[in-house]
Amino acid sequence: MNIALMMENSQAAKNAVVLEQLQAVAAQNKDAVFNVGMSDENDHHLTYIHLGIMASILLNAKAVDFVVTGCGTGQGALMSLNIHPGVVCGYCLDPADAFLFAQINNGNALSLAFAKGFGWGAELNVRYMFEKAFAGRRGEGYPVERKEPQVRNAGILNQVKSAVIKDNYLDTLRAIDPELVKTAVGGERFQKCLFEQGKDAEIIAWVKQLLQK
Repeated sequence: MNIALMMENSQAAKNAVVLEQLQAVAAQNKDAVFNVGMSDENDHHLTYIHLGIMASILLNAKAVDFVVTGCGTGQGALMSLNIHPGVVCGYCLDPADAFLFAQINNGNALSLAFAKGFGWGAELNVRYMFEKAFAGRRGEGYPVERKEPQVRNAGILNQVKSAVIKDNYLDTLRAIDPELVKTAVGGERFQKCLFEQGKDAEIIAWVKQLLQK
């Protein structure tokens, strides 16, 4: 599985800590991690609004299978990701949140609070969240006897979102301020992940064309 880590400006200084824990868990599962957001406070400047655009492009282009993101409270990134088609983002403060999201909602992104409660032992909490998010089979339900309605409801929710967002995916990108999208896709590591791992040629071509303008 390909996992993207993307962090914005307010929490960029914590990227190295979060990346280390994610890479450690991913290595155990033989997953690949792509650090596509800000790596420090001097990196390509991003806000949580850019994170939603980035996540949607990588997921819809099938460059990655899962996105780990967040902001100070985690709420802004959560809302930013969930407005886009093809993205189902959960809110995660502790390992139980990560486990229950993976088993009940079975989405493709998590938003963490990288400032709220991020004190002594924070790296351990992050590590345990990643272990619960990526260990074992997903969508098994919790408790197990509730699996059938939980899987059914998760599927219905996805259908409702698809019905509400009627446009072609690229049409949704075209409707956004092009300078906002251009900033979102402007990072070198993001481009490397998309262009080398992406499987949707149309999305990749559109991003390349935008970058040339």
